[in-house]
Amino acid sequence: QVQLSESGGGLVQPGGSLRLSCAASGIAVSIHSMTWYRQAPGKQRELVAILTSGGSTSYADFVKGRFTISRDNARNTVYLQMTSLKPEDTAVYYCNSPGTAWGQGTQVTVSS
Repeated sequence: QVQLSESGGGLVQPGGSLRLSCAASGIAVSIHSMTWYRQAPGKQRELVAILTSGGSTSYADFVKGRFTISRDNARNTVYLQMTSLKPEDTAVYYCNSPGTAWGQGTQVTVSS
C-alpha cells in the first residue's frame, strides 16, 4: 500500500522560507516521478513541481526560481524547498506520484 505523508508547512512571513517533506512508503521515490501540487481556498489544485525518476526537474512559472524539488533516496523522501514566499503561495501542498492516492497535505500560510 502506497502512502505519502507531507509535513513541514506552517505560518511564514512574506519573503521567508520553508522546506516541505514528503515521506513515502510502498513506493521508491528513486524510480518514480514525484510531484508537488497545491490547492488554495476556492481554487483548483495546480501542479507546482516535477522530479522525474531520471532526476530532471520542471516547475510552474509562478514558482520558477524560488522553489526547488529534490529527493533523498536513502530516506525515501521528497522535498520542496520554498524561498521568497509570497502571500499568493498560501495553499495546502500535496505530494503525489502518478497512480497514487492523495495524502492529507500540509498547510502553508504566508502572511505578515
